[in-house]
Amino acid sequence: MTREQVEAVLKGIKDRYLDQDIVSLHQVKDITTDAGKVAVRVVQGYPAGSYRDELAAEIKAALAAAGVSDAEVSVTTQVAAHSVQKSVKRKDGIKNIIAVASGKGGVGKSTTAVNLALALSADGASVGMLDADIYGPSQPRMLGISGQPESSDGKSLEPMQNHGIKAMSIGFLIEEDTPMIWRGPMVTQALEQLLGDTNWGDLDYLVIDLPPGTGDIQLTLSQKIPVSGAIIVTTPQDIALLDARKGLKMFEKVEVPILGIVENMSMHICSNCGTVEHIFGEGGGQRMAEQYGVNYLGGLPLDIKIREQVDNGNPTVVSDPDGTVAQIYKDISRKASARLAQKAKDYSTKFPTIKIMNV
Repeated sequence: MTREQVEAVLKGIKDRYLDQDIVSLHQVKDITTDAGKVAVRVVQGYPAGSYRDELAAEIKAALAAAGVSDAEVSVTTQVAAHSVQKSVKRKDGIKNIIAVASGKGGVGKSTTAVNLALALSADGASVGMLDADIYGPSQPRMLGISGQPESSDGKSLEPMQNHGIKAMSIGFLIEEDTPMIWRGPMVTQALEQLLGDTNWGDLDYLVIDLPPGTGDIQLTLSQKIPVSGAIIVTTPQDIALLDARKGLKMFEKVEVPILGIVENMSMHICSNCGTVEHIFGEGGGQRMAEQYGVNYLGGLPLDIKIREQVDNGNPTVVSDPDGTVAQIYKDISRKASARLAQKAKDYSTKFPTIKIMNV
């Protein structure tokens, strides 16, 4: 089989999370047909976890159907740094910052954020979590982390770690029941310091759990922090959708790409009879995504186990990794990171620095 024939076969295989064929997506990096043997190398731009093996098996099956029985297929991941706001410089070592936002409180944004971060990590990415909710930090409890971060030089902080991800929160620096009675400028300065003064190391993704609303924190994020993309969390309820639209428009105005919308508490499934009830409405997130031309990433059920798991410091993705809800989180994280992989890349670190010297 010739190289062209192999490529024709591969054009019939779609990436599940981007709904395009892998050739058009430029995921096929190499095809060799040496001495009758066929080898295909595929590189995805997002962490796909177990889907990598599924895709490799699909490619082998397609080639076998075309007459190649012993094809060698490799599917790997290579996460690139993607462009950020024009006026902001990307942080060294952090390839991509993803903001998880909601216009309204109480929609399960923090729970969604931590599970998406853990899903990215479970799929093979190096991940950090920044809790940007200065007034109501919840990530220390959700990640099951206690204690205070250390500083080796007296200037910067070492991130706390659990469940395979790094984390930083104002909640690590104060007592859990201590209120933060700060004005806006102090809050925004604290956010900048939590990001800039933490030794994050090399990360594929830093997930930022934003407080609800479109106030000082969100403005600081859009003006001073390099964000590659944003995820909007809402419920199907009309009131939540009204506020979610404000958050979406805010990111559009500051030229931060919207990776998609997550509809939390989409439905409740009765644990006794199995009846599905749409307590907060139905299809609101899907309609909002269609209205604004953004991707609908998926819907999550209203499930007591999700709440119990984060309250115990073991979110769903780590406490029940093979469960249905964990798979939904993984599908959402793959869709979001796959969308980000299609955005423009940041080549600023590739260019040499030109220095003019007097001789």
